[in-house]
Amino acid sequence: MNILIADDHSATRNGLSEILAEALPSAQYGFAANAEEVMKRLTETKFDLALLDINMPGRSGLDALKDIKLLFPHLPVVIVSIHSEEQYAEPCMRLGAAAYINKNSAPEKLVPSVLRILGEHRNGATHDCFACAGLQ
Repeated sequence: MNILIADDHSATRNGLSEILAEALPSAQYGFAANAEEVMKRLTETKFDLALLDINMPGRSGLDALKDIKLLFPHLPVVIVSIHSEEQYAEPCMRLGAAAYINKNSAPEKLVPSVLRILGEHRNGATHDCFACAGLQ
């Protein structure tokens, strides 16, 4: 399993991979620091999931999300951001994100959300993005 983690802070990228590594020990991780690197990595490697920050240098994570859903429509994307869920979760879901997780709650919410999304994706189930984000 390949997981792409995109954030402009290397400590955050490493921290997110460490959180996931316990639950997904065989996963391989790719990293990107901006939207351009995200798209480059996605064309080079088949990823099963992408974690994407909103604030990155250059084009935003929201711009990257639009491109990802256009070019890789079946790739589940989890937005992991410092911005409040109240402000950004719904717009991200409307753009095609599979989940929205605030970085402050990432240690508790990241693994259960990722496992649920990957399980649904493998089984071909339709993912209820709004329920996952607690918007229903």
